[in-house]
Amino acid sequence: MDRLVFETHPERLAITRLAPDAAVPPWCGGAWTTVSRTRAELSVICAQAVVPSEVRQERDKIAIGIVGVVPMTTVGLLASLCRALADKSVPVFVVSTYDTDWLLVSVENHAKAKSALEDLGHEVRGACPAT
Repeated sequence: MDRLVFETHPERLAITRLAPDAAVPPWCGGAWTTVSRTRAELSVICAQAVVPSEVRQERDKIAIGIVGVVPMTTVGLLASLCRALADKSVPVFVVSTYDTDWLLVSVENHAKAKSALEDLGHEVRGACPAT
């Protein structure tokens, strides 16, 4: 695998779960946002600072993304990255966009995740964002 460069998004994120028929909420948005709808749920990931407390959510997530474009024909990349995180007991929530992949980890696991990626020979830029 080629050496990759990762960037750490500079704000803490929340992963939320809403009813499958819910409208995309007005608080959804910001510099890092993703919205996914299935028959079972509406998931929104965005800055935790804007998510109302009554919304079901997992907070204090840090997004570490691959810089550049990952071709859609790439095989085994996420498996390799997730294996390295699993070997360090780091749970991961993966988000893929058209261009790249993001690994969301908990604040308390950011240092272990960074170490796991660096152990594979990759570079991780940016620090864990403060509260």
